[in-house]
Amino acid sequence: MKGVYSLLLLTVSNLFMTFAWYGHLHLFKKMAWFAKLGLGGVILVSWGLALFEYVFQVPANRLGFEENGGPFSLFQLKVIQEVITLTVFTLCAVFVFKTDKLAWNHVVGFGLLVAAVYVIFRKW
Repeated sequence: MKGVYSLLLLTVSNLFMTFAWYGHLHLFKKMAWFAKLGLGGVILVSWGLALFEYVFQVPANRLGFEENGGPFSLFQLKVIQEVITLTVFTLCAVFVFKTDKLAWNHVVGFGLLVAAVYVIFRKW
């Protein structure tokens, strides 16, 4: 069960991360008050969002780590994090930011990431 909670918390964490890192490039510009902010203001807003990223990410990794009773090694946690990051980012870019379309090379790249997960999780 710790593994499931870890995955859910990592997903929520990545939602905050995506908006902290990329929201100001497209989505937040549409808000009048945000468009008036200088770089310093944008950085502060992004840091505020990133705080919530860490509020979810740190417990996710602690719960999921095998030395804390979770099911994942450090390598496994990192690979899981990357796959979740790219999945959340892709969904946000296509459906929320609406700046990009999912292309064949994205799908192939994600397939290679799934292959990486397989290789990292396989017991040799």
